[in-house]
Amino acid sequence: MNAALTPDGEDGTAGVGGGRPGADDEAPVIRGNIPGSFPRSVLEERHPALVDRVRRSFPYGAEQQRALDVLLTEIDGGDITPLPADAHEHEQWAEWGYPHHGRRWLDVPFLWAESFFYRRLLEAVSHFGPGPWRGLDPFAPVKHAELRSGGVDTLLEVLHDLGARPAEDRLRAFLLASVQANRADLSFEMISGGGLGEGEAALVVDEITAARELLEPGPEGPGTVAVIADNSGRELIADLALIDHLLVHGLAGRVALHVKPAPYYVSDAVLADVMHGVRRLSFGPGRAAGIGERLWEAIGTGRLTISAHPFFCAPLSFAEMPADLRAGLAECSVTLLKGDLNYRRLVGDRLWPATTPFAPLVAHFPSPLVALRLLKSDVVTGLSAGTVNRLTATEDGWRISGAHAVVQTAGG
Repeated sequence: MNAALTPDGEDGTAGVGGGRPGADDEAPVIRGNIPGSFPRSVLEERHPALVDRVRRSFPYGAEQQRALDVLLTEIDGGDITPLPADAHEHEQWAEWGYPHHGRRWLDVPFLWAESFFYRRLLEAVSHFGPGPWRGLDPFAPVKHAELRSGGVDTLLEVLHDLGARPAEDRLRAFLLASVQANRADLSFEMISGGGLGEGEAALVVDEITAARELLEPGPEGPGTVAVIADNSGRELIADLALIDHLLVHGLAGRVALHVKPAPYYVSDAVLADVMHGVRRLSFGPGRAAGIGERLWEAIGTGRLTISAHPFFCAPLSFAEMPADLRAGLAECSVTLLKGDLNYRRLVGDRLWPATTPFAPLVAHFPSPLVALRLLKSDVVTGLSAGTVNRLTATEDGWRISGAHAVVQTAGG
């Protein structure tokens, strides 16, 4: 653990959204009150910049502009206030937030603070309101710009080429494409100079062979594979190509794709983003277009189902998932879990020593799983001591740079 990130005077208690139930005596919960830390930079720099960017995304009316002003003032050193009494899901968010209301944003668990910021942002732009702004994705302009970008054009060419590889190499190639596409995180890119750069991330945990074994059908034949999505755009297109590969090659009889029920963390995928991604594939080159056409058909026949459970916008760890979602995932042969936020929710948003074994932390998950993720926050587990020593000695900020990736497995 980086000693500079350890809070002074914090007792490590989680509250809502801090981590796994019963983990209060383990690693400290991540908060934003450490000067110079990544969480503090998100709360003090990234979030105000996002408010400004959203304000410029659409010509919001005077009511929405005033609400954005209030939010900007509050996150700039103010105390947390709850949602209005008539807000969508007010009672649920009041239950999640009662320990934190009236406190500084920097002093509450980082996972909860981030989640509530995005919920408050949606409230400010009337996303859930009764008026004409209802349902409008405030991040749609930046998502659509990315879909039209050269990066997506390049990815489509790569997907076309992957289809020509020998069959035994393709699964690894599609898994790696899905991992590397996790670089497409618009919450970084919306801030000038805040992108993750170019190039491929180096795998610091490579359990692709174990992932392949989890995906191999059992005696009963291929089962249902769940995919818990992260970002839209490039990443989602790579995920959709992986889903197509699983269906075409008999590694999944059905795929259950889980997306967010509302815009979240800038680029997190919602249903509309899936539709845009499938269409973008359908107009791609050669074999990429075939992927889009097959996925369109798979959605129509039920071989690819899409759901958006409210839990995926909750400020809670996956150990706290509701019974209906847990039951659905328990019926899956394996779950592919994408990205940084899902990883934080999976292991608990805590300052784990990076050598903390991964599998015991995720034993609560209801199915075997494969985590595919670039390192873009302080949370990481399952690394070898040698890898941690090398990274610590040679790279500042290796946990958050996006220059390293993991493919980790558990269960089975």
